[in-house]
Amino acid sequence: MNWHYKHFDRLTTAELYALLQLRSKVFVVEQNCPYQDLDNKDQKAVHLWYSDHTGAILACCRLLPQGVSYPEASIGRVVTDPEARGRNIGRELMERAIRYVHEHWPATTIRIGAQLYLKQFYESLSFVQASEVYLEDNIPHIEMLWQEKQQH
Repeated sequence: MNWHYKHFDRLTTAELYALLQLRSKVFVVEQNCPYQDLDNKDQKAVHLWYSDHTGAILACCRLLPQGVSYPEASIGRVVTDPEARGRNIGRELMERAIRYVHEHWPATTIRIGAQLYLKQFYESLSFVQASEVYLEDNIPHIEMLWQEKQQH
């Protein structure tokens, strides 16, 4: 398995292009949702991704320290390539993301803005709903929290 963790300023242009290409493929094209993906948070993020033996990025997310998106640390732009779904890559991506945030930042709480249809997936990773449903780019979302004390 090829897992990578890189701060924005350590990404090569090819890596950055591939990460943004996957995000666009899913969030803009597949979900038919024109939105501004480039929000000036990538520069503050650690980017986590999985690539196959050819170097193709199959899943990625960005890890943000406290105070960037929320008062808590956060995980965002979580995406798995449609051709790679069903292989538990997304679950391992999130498990690695949670572990990284918890180990590298003094984060006992992690907040995410989750698409509503993924609520059960995130609950299976010990996130709990922390807001009412809201629309973001016309897609139903909820905020969810992971807290260290939930991990026993």
